[in-house]
Amino acid sequence: MNKKELRQKYKGLRQQLSQEEIEDKSLAIANQLLKMDIWDKTYYHVFLPIEEQKEVNTEYILQILAGKDKEVVVSKSDFKTTTMTHFLLTDNTKIKKNEYNIPEPVTGLNVPTEMIDVVFVPLLAYDKQGNRVGYGKGFYDKFLSECNPNVIKIGLSFFEPEEKIEDLFENDIQLNFCVLPSFFLRF
Repeated sequence: MNKKELRQKYKGLRQQLSQEEIEDKSLAIANQLLKMDIWDKTYYHVFLPIEEQKEVNTEYILQILAGKDKEVVVSKSDFKTTTMTHFLLTDNTKIKKNEYNIPEPVTGLNVPTEMIDVVFVPLLAYDKQGNRVGYGKGFYDKFLSECNPNVIKIGLSFFEPEEKIEDLFENDIQLNFCVLPSFFLRF
């Protein structure tokens, strides 16, 4: 399938999930993350979910990170330049939804991309090689290309991988892992 077809398919599959299923699957994903050897790092970038798009609820991951005393980084998107600015998430960080319902920090302490060690990556679909399909604006591919080469890229998904994404671009950045409710994949 191509990216357009995959976006349609997985948006549809997500819309069929109840709020309770989203919470249960999101908690299961967080529990799978605890089995991974990724907790010796310092800076963890987490997306704040778009509830209307029924994304993985990262609240459970935020709780794990707080419990492990890690530095949490969240982003603000600039739709004119398709770039993201990264901020340290603290008790004082004010979060507000933008026009696309993306929860974002209003302001905060800026974190350079090269300092980020682990990125939890939102996605709609992905394949068995670790290629992902997002919403199509390229924010994450651009952001991940700016990170240090050793950054760990972890997709979060309610669904199993597709065999192959047909229309990949040279700028598409592959994941290192994808975590599902019942297991995780290493690419």
